[in-house]
Amino acid sequence: MLILGIDPGLANTGWGVVDTNGLRHRPVSYSVITTSPDMTEQMRIHTIATAIGQVADHYHTQYCGIEDIYFTRSKADKNITNSQSAILVAKVIGAISHQLAMQQVPVRLFSPMTIKSTVTGTGRADKNQVQQMVRLLLGLKEIPKPDHAADALAVGLTLATFNIAGQRMHV
Repeated sequence: MLILGIDPGLANTGWGVVDTNGLRHRPVSYSVITTSPDMTEQMRIHTIATAIGQVADHYHTQYCGIEDIYFTRSKADKNITNSQSAILVAKVIGAISHQLAMQQVPVRLFSPMTIKSTVTGTGRADKNQVQQMVRLLLGLKEIPKPDHAADALAVGLTLATFNIAGQRMHV
């Protein structure tokens, strides 16, 4: 089963394709889509969604997992501190979801904590722990670079785990 994992962002969107048979996972390909701040927001989002659609088509992916957005609060003022970037990431997620829906690729969103706990066993894992487990689970000699690609592979492994556990997705 070919699974596409995505770590969404407006500047950098990581993607990774994982092949799994239920017992073993194998990395197929991974990279990052980078957009320029000189582009309009609309063109950046369009570029990302189109490129993800091309990746899904090229690798004939059957399912897609996307890291969902999250908000943090400042302890001092209790205001959401990353709301503007979260809104932009939400737009990217929406465009990717729309693109993949047109290609009949089911999409499932996962919280950062779910991804961390699935890959490492704890939701409090740091970025390096997640990346080291991605390396180990996929039998790689080195941590995949850049970081967004490694994070995308973690999302793909999370979806593989959920599919194996019988929580299959449907179009």
